[in-house]
Amino acid sequence: MGEDMENVVLKKRLNTFRTAKGKLSRVSDEVIMEVLRAWESWPGTSKEFYQDLSLSKQQLAILIKKGKKLIRNGIVVESEFSEIKVAAPETKEIVSCGNKIVLKWEKGNTIHFAKVDQLIDFLKKVA
Repeated sequence: MGEDMENVVLKKRLNTFRTAKGKLSRVSDEVIMEVLRAWESWPGTSKEFYQDLSLSKQQLAILIKKGKKLIRNGIVVESEFSEIKVAAPETKEIVSCGNKIVLKWEKGNTIHFAKVDQLIDFLKKVA
């Protein structure tokens, strides 16, 4: 119910950008980012999400596209994710831990793989 309550507030914020005919117009970057974050954490289907916000499928797609563009162009900075560059290691050790594979990388870093195929793809890319 917590997510639904958050969507009620988000829906009201979106409604402030609706024209008399019901179209969304000039949605602020802040609200666009709220929609993107809510969509990314939504546990249900996208149809349930856009219906919950009283949006059409196309309106949701446009808002998500604009949100991703804001991040890509550096207008909005997401602090939760930071990209790390992986260099080929001098030494590597592969250890199996139950159902997953743990790759002990240089400087004490470890990378977990759920499937052997993922490990193979990874090793091919860094080779």
